[in-house]
Amino acid sequence: MSSASGIKSLSWLKELYSETLCWIILPILFKVTSHADVNTLSKENLTVNYGRRTTSSSTLWLLAGCITTACVYKIENNVIVLFVSNSFEPVLTPLILIAERHIQFEVDAEQPLKSSIVRPHVNTIWSNILVASCIILTLSNWNTRRSVFSIIPTAALLVVYLALIPRPVKDSRFLPAVDIEHDIGPLSMRVTIVLISALGIEAIAIGPSTTSVAPTLMLGLAKAMSWYLMALMQTRARTTLWACSIFFLLPYLANVLAIRHARSSAQHSFDNSQEHPVEAFIKRAEADFESLLRKQSQNYTAACGEYHRRYGMNPPPGFEAWYEFATLHQSPIIDDFNTIYNNVSPFWRLSGSEVLQIMRHVENTPESELWLCTISGHQVKTHCRHHHRRFDRHIQRLFESLVGEMRGALPDLKVLVNHLDEPRVLFPPQSKEVKHNGHRVLNVTNMSRQPVWDSITRYCPAQESRGGAGIKPPVATFGLPFVTDAFAAMSLCRHPEYSALHGLFMSPMSFRLLEGLVPILSTGSVSTMNDIIYPSPAYAEAEFQYVDIHDVEWDKKRNNLYWAGSTTGGFVSDDKWRQYHRQRFVNLGQNTEKQKHEYLRERNGVISRVQLSFLNSRSFDVAFTKVFQCKRRFCRDQRAFFAVKPWADKDQALRSRLVFDLDGNGISGRYNKLLSSRSVPLKQTLLREWHDERLVPWLHYIPVSQGMEELPELVSYLTSTRRGQRRAKEVAEHGRDWSSKALREIDRKIYTYRLLLELARLQDPERRADGR
Repeated sequence: MSSASGIKSLSWLKELYSETLCWIILPILFKVTSHADVNTLSKENLTVNYGRRTTSSSTLWLLAGCITTACVYKIENNVIVLFVSNSFEPVLTPLILIAERHIQFEVDAEQPLKSSIVRPHVNTIWSNILVASCIILTLSNWNTRRSVFSIIPTAALLVVYLALIPRPVKDSRFLPAVDIEHDIGPLSMRVTIVLISALGIEAIAIGPSTTSVAPTLMLGLAKAMSWYLMALMQTRARTTLWACSIFFLLPYLANVLAIRHARSSAQHSFDNSQEHPVEAFIKRAEADFESLLRKQSQNYTAACGEYHRRYGMNPPPGFEAWYEFATLHQSPIIDDFNTIYNNVSPFWRLSGSEVLQIMRHVENTPESELWLCTISGHQVKTHCRHHHRRFDRHIQRLFESLVGEMRGALPDLKVLVNHLDEPRVLFPPQSKEVKHNGHRVLNVTNMSRQPVWDSITRYCPAQESRGGAGIKPPVATFGLPFVTDAFAAMSLCRHPEYSALHGLFMSPMSFRLLEGLVPILSTGSVSTMNDIIYPSPAYAEAEFQYVDIHDVEWDKKRNNLYWAGSTTGGFVSDDKWRQYHRQRFVNLGQNTEKQKHEYLRERNGVISRVQLSFLNSRSFDVAFTKVFQCKRRFCRDQRAFFAVKPWADKDQALRSRLVFDLDGNGISGRYNKLLSSRSVPLKQTLLREWHDERLVPWLHYIPVSQGMEELPELVSYLTSTRRGQRRAKEVAEHGRDWSSKALREIDRKIYTYRLLLELARLQDPERRADGR
């Protein structure tokens, strides 16, 4: 349980160092306490009854290897423990009892249980297996796949524990008994050698590393003490095993009580008369959506008039055919295509011939990494080409399907398309444009895997006036940073703190910045950049298609927040990966650092913020399934830091009520699928897409801030209170219904059709500069 342990944030390095330190301390600990050993009498009795046998060197090396194997497994699975606190280890109780019966262990020093009722059940192997299995599955959150993989450390520790159980010499043929106090010196030496070898291999593979001294010393000492206590109880092996098995449940039970208390507090605060900020946002969003629908033009004349009113110019040639196509396919949006106009309008200061000249120049620049797509509307044909690439990520297929649908209605034109995930274009202000021999200078700079924030925000003062939402009445958020204005929340100029909160700005996987007035199509763009946005071809890929039979009804969904994915979003080449957006989210969802979270609570009729270190782990099912896009050392660090899942079904998200979605290297291809489902999407993004104008935050989805300080309270309210659960279901239903009307494949074609009309007018050779 991620919220119960609170120790997963320790690094793999600290685990290896502390384990090594533990086995250095142990011989000293036994020597210091040898004269005061409380179990001396029992040891003497065992020596008399069973005799003493010198442990062979091969046995000690075997135990050293097993101890190291268990240690490495715990590192790889992000579980750093003292001696016994892992979810797989309760199974050792029945396994050791089976071994005990098979080789006829007889420990006379074992004190009989006084209860005649309890003893038969405790000594029954099958009852031990049943209880241990329940404990394992409970502690592993009923993750059967992870439980199965635990066979590796279980087998290793089984060998160690069996060797430490005292028994007669005649029963020690296959695995000699080891007196840990007597053999601690040579055993510690061998374990230390193996662990230091492991540290050496790590240093060679990923370079030398350091760790904090004090916590490592404390952990190493605690481990040494746990082994020492085991030695004292070596003659009471069965009782010790049962005590340890029950001990595993204590953090789990404490977590259950904390969850119940948190739910009770949330219900008390907002299930009565108090209105949660979420409810206020939803009510305001409902009014915004009604206004959006009400103002759409109902006929072609009205659509032309609205176009002229908004943009101060006539619609492009072919607009009437577009209108008929849109109404034929029942498009609920006719007028709100401001994104297209804002993307295209800077080019009006160029003539049509200048636009074509710039496109030819950029297309012939190999480092531009662009596709040139030639669309022949009259011949119903599309062709996309690249200097050296063959796979276009389905760009040509997108335009071909549209051209085939139009059947000659589209004009002939050319478009430059960015196939990279990240945006590309930055327009300098007109006053800062550089010209050479009367021609505008275009710069292409490869900024992959390096900070780009300063470069893409250099023109912020000139961009502050770019459009935004109107002023709305404030909603009381009680100091939590709920997203009150989604447009403003995506503005880089207004939020300089984003420079250290998103992988795209810190170290993008690929970033070929093109500075100049160039019309380039991209699937998403940040607020300061000037790519022309078009619907991503990824939305048409099978992986991101919504299939209704794979969804489940709301009442049958798990009442939690789900996300699983990879560490895309930036390339990790230093230890700043904890600040990348995906890593920050998974860190929060797994509560690896036991940080304090803020919640809203009611006291004496007043709502206020409270800080708690508690996070309900049952409300978060969040994990990475693949760690990559990083140098070897930092990939290794991330695998140790996070609880990584080996695999996740692509439709697993649909089994939860709340589903999270956030940027990767670029836009998230699964977003439309989540909007179409019966779950409610919680969306965090800084990338603007084609559908932004038609989606209303807090009605079709729940927006989440970049800092995510409000996320624990948001999830708590939507999962723990009756009113919150009802509101979550309403948002899921609104999003699903609107997606079936406004985010269909035909809606993407309607948008692209209108965009191509604007681009065709833009590159008309007869058009003069500012001649609209």
